[in-house]
Amino acid sequence: MLYTALATFAAYLLGSLTFAVFVCKLLGLPDPRTYGSKNPGSSNVLRSGSKIAALLTLLLDALKGFIPVMLVTRYGEPYGMGDIAVALVGLVAFFGHLYPVFFKFKGGKGVATAAGVIFAISWPLGLATLGTWLIIVFFFRYSSLAALVAAVFAPVYYLMGDGVAWNAETPLTAALVVMSAMLVYAHRENITRLLKGTESKLGKKTI
Repeated sequence: MLYTALATFAAYLLGSLTFAVFVCKLLGLPDPRTYGSKNPGSSNVLRSGSKIAALLTLLLDALKGFIPVMLVTRYGEPYGMGDIAVALVGLVAFFGHLYPVFFKFKGGKGVATAAGVIFAISWPLGLATLGTWLIIVFFFRYSSLAALVAAVFAPVYYLMGDGVAWNAETPLTAALVVMSAMLVYAHRENITRLLKGTESKLGKKTI
């Protein structure tokens, strides 16, 4: 219990690091919370016109979801940390991005961090989810729509692969469902704009 609690706390602190703000400040770019969708995430950073800043933000946000889950999965068993601990650290890292303690609990939408968690749970599951995102982006050019579709399909893929590519564990299934639901909730304004036809397409420069 103690090790799980410590790992969960550390995962939340890591998830609370809003790298979009740090990267933009480091590269002399405007704060991503002041333009576009005002979301501190890689898609909005891309609207600054800097592909490097967007890529760095994407990788760092994904890593803060990947690293805690990977560490607990690989090294947690001798300390009594099983699937419940893996699910907890993944969820808490994700919630840290949404509600970061370092930024007054106002964070991003968690797409990259959720992707990092999913890849750490299973890289084939991560590839399937990423493939879904890429297909939607390629045909529709809406990052938010791609994130919504991928979020909904991630737990579906996980259950479909049970007994074939992996053994679906109840705590991990629950974590994927919760992340999927929270991703949809975080994109509620995007959903409204998509329905109205006013959503900005990926890569559109707004500043």
